[in-house]
Amino acid sequence: MSMVQNRVASLWDVLAASDDMSGSYIANTEARVAMGDLIAGSALDGRGEALRGRSVLLIAADQLIAALVLLELDGIARRIVLCPSDLPLEYVPFVSDAANADAIVTDRTTPIPGIEGIECFKADARKIVPQTHDRNSQLETEWILLTSGTSGRPKLVLHTLFSLAGGIRPSTTPMRQVVWTTFYDIRRYGGLYIFLTTVMTGCSLVLSSPSESPGDFMARAAENGVTHILGTPSHWRRALMSPSAHLIDPQSIHISGEIADQAILNHLQAVYPRAEVQHGFASTEAGVAFDVTDGLAGFPAKVIDHTPNVEMRVVDGSLRIRSARNARCYLGGHNGKLLKDADGFVDTADIIELRGDRYYFAGRRDGVINVGGLKVHPEEVEAVINRHPAVQMSLVRMKKSPIIGALVVADVVLKTATQEAGQNMRAIEHDILRLCRESLTAYKVPAAVYFVPALALGETGKLRRNE
Repeated sequence: MSMVQNRVASLWDVLAASDDMSGSYIANTEARVAMGDLIAGSALDGRGEALRGRSVLLIAADQLIAALVLLELDGIARRIVLCPSDLPLEYVPFVSDAANADAIVTDRTTPIPGIEGIECFKADARKIVPQTHDRNSQLETEWILLTSGTSGRPKLVLHTLFSLAGGIRPSTTPMRQVVWTTFYDIRRYGGLYIFLTTVMTGCSLVLSSPSESPGDFMARAAENGVTHILGTPSHWRRALMSPSAHLIDPQSIHISGEIADQAILNHLQAVYPRAEVQHGFASTEAGVAFDVTDGLAGFPAKVIDHTPNVEMRVVDGSLRIRSARNARCYLGGHNGKLLKDADGFVDTADIIELRGDRYYFAGRRDGVINVGGLKVHPEEVEAVINRHPAVQMSLVRMKKSPIIGALVVADVVLKTATQEAGQNMRAIEHDILRLCRESLTAYKVPAAVYFVPALALGETGKLRRNE
């Protein structure tokens, strides 16, 4: 059964239609499990049928358990709420209420405060038993993803398998030679898309772990022969600081989640000359929109009008997207915010600027620094700073000023070789500021540059801003 042809087909149906899943696997830090065993198996001690028609919170530290539960319950549960392992427990009662949850699947050994009255099902990836579900009677399960909210509480975004994987072509001939990995958790949009890609095309998948350093993760990717890998630019900048980054020899490198500036595209192409380096646009609400494979920052203007199955428009500088890959709505009201405008477009809040025949991402609408009434997108300044050969990554932020309200300042991480060489920091600072003055309007030039050992990343692999 093809999911593309039948909206209510489950992920299990798509996998079961494959001729042969032998040789494909999912691996975590401790084990490698054959995909065929995952399809037929249950991590719920055979109790999954008791979750038919229910709204289920999936709260597990182990991504392998998450993979098993998604394969088992899609088409069985009415709703699955994908709670990332780093979701603060204080937000779980809010998520539970917003999703009308009446069951929990978890690998936790201690109760979760605030939801003690909800029936709990224990999951264990080390104890896989056969599934016993009646697959002739299935639902179109709602998949609920969490994304950060401005109030601190997460937003709950409603998808279906059809909207999540509408851009993936199921394959009945397993692509065993392809081994995927991603820095993302598979309960985040980017990681989930890769998880769905692998199981629907017969590839293998190496799961990341929050307890691993970037170097250890890259070394394990090399051990598993990873050929395709996805991460944010910040993920990649961190990973490239480790010698282990040179252990892999990928065929394909994918970038999403943040603006891919020319510096990171060039750096990746230099380190991995045999790989196709591509960056794309996707968001939890809008879904996957397009990929760029020409090695250049931004995207050709023709993409707006000539992307199959995706409609795009630019309104007040903001990119808006309408397609079957859009999420349906927010759950829980989320302060009354609608996911789509009156015409059914998702406002991404990503500001783009047309220069010649190419659009460039300037930054987030809600991330602007106001300097004396003039707007500065931090990402635009970072793209210039990151061009300096000594710079590994940077974060541009606001510093309060009693005169004009705000100043632009930059935190900069230098490349390992630069740090070890003990180069003159004042000379590097001078060069960075000169580069900014040559490339930016005066009010966008940082008033100060601070050299820092590292920059903090959020749970989605993006730079932490406004903190």
